[in-house]
Amino acid sequence: MIRFIYVMLLVLCLTAATVQAKTLLILGDSLSAGYGLSQQQSWVHLLQQKLKEQNSGWTLVNASISGETSGGGLARLPALLEQHKPDYVLIELGANDGLRGFPVTQLETNLTAMVTQIKQHQSKAVLMQIRIPPNYGPRYTKLFTDLYPKIAEQQQILLWPFFMETIALKQQWMQADGLHPNLEAQPVIADLMLPLVSSLE
Repeated sequence: MIRFIYVMLLVLCLTAATVQAKTLLILGDSLSAGYGLSQQQSWVHLLQQKLKEQNSGWTLVNASISGETSGGGLARLPALLEQHKPDYVLIELGANDGLRGFPVTQLETNLTAMVTQIKQHQSKAVLMQIRIPPNYGPRYTKLFTDLYPKIAEQQQILLWPFFMETIALKQQWMQADGLHPNLEAQPVIADLMLPLVSSLE
């Protein structure tokens, strides 16, 4: 019996030792920065806790800034790649470009340049689909929405669904501005993101 327990403990230790440490850099805007909330309340922090409980080996680095545009993300990316040397980078950007009516061609250039930089640093890029309100008309909205799968296909990278598509449907999960997820929505987003992050190799 004692020998059996010893063997089991050894197996558990070896299993724990084989968990590979991996880093996911999240390059986003206010939707990932936890706008109006503390960092401990944000979905990124809650997701990190869930991943730790699963002994997944994942470390999340939240480099999201409220108000960030694709241009701002592109400017900050080189230093972030050098500092954190992530295995993956999730690009959750573009909403502020769309809300300001920036040209879709400019957004495409910035997103593509980010993906290129990430690949050059031997990291893998993941692009999140972004959707915007139809403020600038159906043509602009369609061009904007269609851009994300286009880049994902051209660059052969993962395209993740926009978590706000689920959150925005329920008023009780939105802040008074109608744009940002509230405190109640944060664990819901963490639950939506958990299987996506866990599926990364």
